[in-house]
Amino acid sequence: MLCWGNASFGQLGLGGIDEEIVVEPRNCDFFQGKQICDIGCGRRHTTFLLGDGTVYTCGCNDLGQLGHEKSRKKPEQVVALDAQNIVAVSCGEAHTLALNDKGQVFAWGLASDGQLGLSNFEECVRVPRNLKSLSDVQIVQVACGYRHSHALSRGGQVYSWGQNRYGQLGLGSAGQGVSTPQVIQSLQGIPFLQISAGGAHSFALTLSGAVFGWGRNNFGQLGLNDNNDQYYPALLKSLRSQRVIYVCCGEDHTAALTKEGGVFTFGAGGYGQLGHNSTNHEINPRKVFELMGNVVTQIACGRQHTLAFIPSSGKIDSFGLGGNGQLGTRSTSNRNSPAPVKGPWVFVNCILKPCQLWNNKTCLINLSQTHRAVCILSCLKIHPDHYNTSSKCSGVDMNMAHGSCVLLCQIAASLEKNLIPRLSSSPPDIEALRLYLTLPECPLFSDRNTYITLAIPFAKALVSLKAAPLKVLGNWWSKFEAPVFQRLVELYKDVVVYLLRMHKVGIPHSEQRVFTCFLDTSLKLLEMLHAVNERDGHIIQYDKFYIHELDDLIDIRNDYITWIQQQMYSMVSRAASAHDSAVTLCKYPFVFDAQAKTTLLQTDAVIQMQMAVDQAQRQNFSSMFLPVVVESVNPCLILIVRRENIVGDTMEVLRKSKNVDYKKPLKVIFVGEEAVDAGGVRKEFFLLIMRELLDPKYGMFRYYEESRLIWFTFEDIDLFHLVGVICGLAIYNLTIVELHFPVALYKKLLKRKPTLEDVKELMPDVGRNLQQLLDYTEDDVEEIFCLNFTITVENFGATEVLELVPNGLDISVDNSNRSEFVAAYVDYIFNRSVAPLFEAFHAGFHKVCGGKVLELFQPNELQAMVIGNTNYDWKELEKSTEYKGEYWAEHPTIKIFWEVFHDLSLEKKKLFLLFLTGSDRIPILGMKSLKLVIQPTGGGEHYLPVAHTCFNLLDLPKYSSRETLQDKLLQAIDHNQGFNLA
Repeated sequence: MLCWGNASFGQLGLGGIDEEIVVEPRNCDFFQGKQICDIGCGRRHTTFLLGDGTVYTCGCNDLGQLGHEKSRKKPEQVVALDAQNIVAVSCGEAHTLALNDKGQVFAWGLASDGQLGLSNFEECVRVPRNLKSLSDVQIVQVACGYRHSHALSRGGQVYSWGQNRYGQLGLGSAGQGVSTPQVIQSLQGIPFLQISAGGAHSFALTLSGAVFGWGRNNFGQLGLNDNNDQYYPALLKSLRSQRVIYVCCGEDHTAALTKEGGVFTFGAGGYGQLGHNSTNHEINPRKVFELMGNVVTQIACGRQHTLAFIPSSGKIDSFGLGGNGQLGTRSTSNRNSPAPVKGPWVFVNCILKPCQLWNNKTCLINLSQTHRAVCILSCLKIHPDHYNTSSKCSGVDMNMAHGSCVLLCQIAASLEKNLIPRLSSSPPDIEALRLYLTLPECPLFSDRNTYITLAIPFAKALVSLKAAPLKVLGNWWSKFEAPVFQRLVELYKDVVVYLLRMHKVGIPHSEQRVFTCFLDTSLKLLEMLHAVNERDGHIIQYDKFYIHELDDLIDIRNDYITWIQQQMYSMVSRAASAHDSAVTLCKYPFVFDAQAKTTLLQTDAVIQMQMAVDQAQRQNFSSMFLPVVVESVNPCLILIVRRENIVGDTMEVLRKSKNVDYKKPLKVIFVGEEAVDAGGVRKEFFLLIMRELLDPKYGMFRYYEESRLIWFTFEDIDLFHLVGVICGLAIYNLTIVELHFPVALYKKLLKRKPTLEDVKELMPDVGRNLQQLLDYTEDDVEEIFCLNFTITVENFGATEVLELVPNGLDISVDNSNRSEFVAAYVDYIFNRSVAPLFEAFHAGFHKVCGGKVLELFQPNELQAMVIGNTNYDWKELEKSTEYKGEYWAEHPTIKIFWEVFHDLSLEKKKLFLLFLTGSDRIPILGMKSLKLVIQPTGGGEHYLPVAHTCFNLLDLPKYSSRETLQDKLLQAIDHNQGFNLA
C-alpha cells in the first residue's frame, strides 16, 4: 500500500514519522504481505479492510472514530469487529461505517447529527455498534458524507440518516437531522449500482448509468445547471447517455467515470480540483479535456483534489489542492489540470482511495492477481444498449430475461407481498419501468394458480401507471421481437379465459365486483398491448389477440345487447363506479375471432330487422283506425327485378325506399320465375347485379391486371351510391358478393388511413417503385429519380399531369422530402382522386350498415364479410357434409361423387360452389360453415343433379357409374343460371 499527503495525526499509518506531510507516494510497511480490499478515509482518520475481513484504523481518535483506544500513529485492529467478516468500510468527517457479509451495518465515531443511525443521544460512540434498525434489511453498500450516511439494500432501496441541513438525505426537506435510517421513497423501484456522498451532497448511480444527485448545490456540485439545493433526488439528464459507471464526491465537487474511460467533473473548482485548467466552478458536467485520449479505469475524490488511474500508460494523474502534498507530485502547489503522481507505476491493477472525502492524504492499494473483485452484475451479460436506456430503448435483453427469471420462482411470496404492491403509478425514473418488462417473463406468472395473486395485481399496477410512464412502456413494447410480445399477449389471454371459466362455473354474488375488476383489468392490459401493436405496424398479426374460447364461455349475443345498452345510457353508467357495471367483451373487440364477430353482426342485423318489422307492423295496425285507406307497409324490402334490367330496376326500387326499409329483411323476386326467396334467389341477385355493375359499359371501375383488383374511376354518383347500398345489403343479409376492391376501401369505411402497403396491393409495380425511392441509401435522390410532386394519370385515353401539392411542378423530390412525396401519392390515389365517388359509396353503405357493430371489425375481416375468401379446403367440405335419406358417407354413389369432385379442376370446383351456394367464394367462417347437404332423388340416372341454393342442398340421383355421375354433374354446374322448379 502506498500513501501520501497529510500525516499530522498519523492517518497515513506510517508510524511515528517526523514529517507532517508526505509529498510523494510512500510504502506502508505495516501491510507488507497483507491483502487490502478496501480503505475508508475520513478527515483525520483512516480505516483499512483486509482480505480476511478484519478492520484496522489509525489517525485522530478525539471523537472515537478509530473504534479502539490503541496507538493512533500506526494501524491497529478494531477488536470489537473481530467476530465479523467485514466486506466494506466508509468514513465521514469523524465517523465510520462497516458492512459485514450478512448485510449488517456497524457504526462508530461522532454521533452529534445522528450520522451513526443508532438513535442515541451521545456525542460520540467509541466502540462499533450494530444498526438494529437495519437488521431486517440486507445492505450491500454504505457511504459516508461529512456528517450524513447512506446505505444501499440488496432490494435496491436507498437509506439515509444524519445531518440534513441542505437536504442531503434526499427525504424532501431540509433542516433537522434524522437519527435512524429512512428509505428515500422517491427512489423506490430504481435498480441502483452505487451510492456516493460528499460534504453535504449525495449521489446514486443506476445499473444503466443514470445519475441522481441531491443535497447542497452552492457550487453546482449536483450538475443541474443551477446553484439551488435539492431536497429530493434529481436526475442529471446531461449524463444520461454517457454510460456512467462510477461517481465519487469531494467536499463540494463531483467526478463521474464513463464506461469508455472518460471523466466528467463539476462543482467547486477554486483549487483546480475539476481539472479544466482553470479555477472556475462548473454547474454542468464537463469532460476533462486533458484526460481525453486516455482510458481512465478508476477515479477518486479527496476533499478538494481528484485522482485518475490510466492503466494503459501506467500512470496516475492528480489535480486540485496540493498544500499538504496530497497530489503526490513532490510539490505542495495546486494543479488546475492533470499531472502525474510520482512513480514509476509498474502495476496495472489498483484501487485509489484519496480521502474519500475530507483528508489531505491519498492511499493506494496494489492488488495481487488473486484478488477477487465482486460486481453486482457479474452474473449477467448486459445488453449492448444497457447504458442507453431511454424512453425509446429499454436496454433489456428480453430473451435473456426470460431465461434468468427462473430464479424469481424462489421468491413468489416476496413478489406477492412486497414487490408488486409497492409498484408506483409514477416511477421516479424510466429505469424503474424495466421491472414492468421483466416481471411477466417469470414462469410463476404463467401458473394459473398465481393468476389472482401475481398476474392480475401486476396488470392492475401496470394499467394504473400515469400517462408519461405508460408512453415509455409502449415505446419499449413496440421494440419487442414478435415471440416476446406474443408471450405477454398469450399470458393475459389465458388470464381472461381463466376468469371467464370461473364465472361460467359460478361466482358468489359477494365476489362479483372483485371478479369484474379482475376481468376489466386484464382486458385493459390487452387493450394497451393491442394499441401498441396497431400503432407500430403489427408486431404480431391482429388475429393473435383472438380468444377462440369466447364462443363457449360467454353468450356473445347478450354481451352485444348489454354493450349497446351501456352505449345508450353512457351518462348514467359514468355516474356509477366503473366496476359496478358488468364488463362487456364488446368494449374489447380485438379479442373476437371471425366466428364471434359474425355472430355479433348477425345479432345486430336481427335486432335492426326486427325493429324495422315491428315499426311496419305498428304502422299497419295504427292505419286500421284511420278514416282514410292507407297503404299497408311491407315488413320486408322487396326487390322485383328483371334479369335483363337488373341495375335499372334495383335503382328504381331503392330510390323509392325509405331509410328504414334498408333495415328490413331482403326478398328478391325475378320477374317470370317461380322460386320463392329463402336465401338462394337473394344470393343470385347479388351475383348478377355485381357482375352487371362491373361491366365495362358502365366504366365505373378501373381494373388492375397485375393485382386483379378494381378501384373507382368514373364519376357517376348515383351508381356508386347503389354499389355502396348493395355492399351494405350483402353484409346485412350475410351474403357474399363479387366486388374485388383492395383492403384500402375497407380501411376507409372504418375511418383508417390507407398506406403505401395498400398501393402495393392495388398497383404492385407502383408500390415497388415508391418503396425503392424510400429505401434508396445514397444522397442523390433528386438526380437519380428525377421526380417532382406530380402524378401522371390517364383520362379517356388522354394523359394528364396533376400536382400532388400546390406548386408541385416546381418541387423536386429529394432525400429530405421523399417521405412527404410518397404520403401525398398515397393520399391522391385513395382519397383526393376519388373523394366524391367514395362519399357516395360511403353514404349508400352506411344507409344499411351504419352502426356500432362495424367498429368491431378489422379491414381484412370486413372485406371477407363482403366478398368471402378463397381459403378453399375441399377435404373440410367433404368432412362437414351431411347426408339425408339412404345416403351416408360410405354409400357407393357418395363415394363416387367425392372421387369425381376431387378430380375436378379448381375452376370446376368453384363453379360447383357457385351452382350450389350462389357464390364461388366461401364465407369468413370457412368451408365448414357452408354445411352442404346431399340427399337422394327419385327418377333415373338420366336426371341432372339439382341445387337448392337457399339451403345449400344437393339432390343427387343414385348414379351407378363414375362416368355417368361426372357427365351429369358437369352439365349441371355449366348451366346453373335461373331459378325454376326441378
